[in-house]
Amino acid sequence: MHEGEGESDRVIGAVVGSAVGDALGAPFEFGLAGGYTARFPDGLGELCGGGGWDPGEATDDTQMAVLVAESLLERGGLDPADMFGRFQRWAGGDPKDIGLQTEQVLTNGQPWDRAAALHFQVDGRAAGNGSLMRAATSAVYFAGAGRTATMAAARRIAALTHGDRAAWEGTAVLHELIRVALDGGDPVGAVPDALAEVHEDQRARWAKVLAEEWHPDDATEFNGAVWPCLGSALWSLRTTSTFEAAVGAAIDLGGDTDTVAAVTGALAGAVYGATAIPERWTAALHVPLPGYSPRVLRTPDLASLAERLSL
Repeated sequence: MHEGEGESDRVIGAVVGSAVGDALGAPFEFGLAGGYTARFPDGLGELCGGGGWDPGEATDDTQMAVLVAESLLERGGLDPADMFGRFQRWAGGDPKDIGLQTEQVLTNGQPWDRAAALHFQVDGRAAGNGSLMRAATSAVYFAGAGRTATMAAARRIAALTHGDRAAWEGTAVLHELIRVALDGGDPVGAVPDALAEVHEDQRARWAKVLAEEWHPDDATEFNGAVWPCLGSALWSLRTTSTFEAAVGAAIDLGGDTDTVAAVTGALAGAVYGATAIPERWTAALHVPLPGYSPRVLRTPDLASLAERLSL
């Protein structure tokens, strides 16, 4: 892997890369494997739109990542009640897409510190990938605090909407892998150290999907679940050598393409830097914010947000 030339380039790469992956993957969501290559056999993918999305339009993945970022910046750190309130305002703004589990948690009438736990207690299923999809901005913000602190913050943010510890630990691992990449290191090589800090009840399962021999075909769940989503993103990074190829490989897996590509884009952007993201993608990228209309963020806004997060 060839890392981005400077830390600022990698910081912007993580945030913009996640948004680009999201917007690129959205039109292929729930499609069959190989759909991206079939649409773009020359490998030069475009922000084509489709499935209800305009070309370059980011989904709930990036919208929630922006809300996470703005809460962290405006509150001077992690304020869970404030972040949850922003999520609720956004959910009330009729977003085009919102995860079923996230929607149930944000609208069940419970306070921020009980809503996700109650949902998990009643439903018993809360290991979706919704806490991974929004993690690029918080990973940048907490990277300077070191491994233990960034993983702890990831768990707290994930727990706002996901009551299953599996989602907490997966988001914690993603935070740590991005932290390593932002520092110029190899996130693939950082997996063992990250796993050492995963809760012992969750460690074996995460070790399996993050192993170098794991392939997305080995998944035992749809990639809308947290384990194969992060496993597939790391596989996409591990088996390619450019930002474009990584997100293309992620989308070609089919299924929950916007989120798998968003997570892949965050990792690949942190490794290769913003300069590796094609201008044909960044030019069309835009992030509407339901509940905060008429706000629409574009690539320069996301880049500025990323730089502020890293100060």
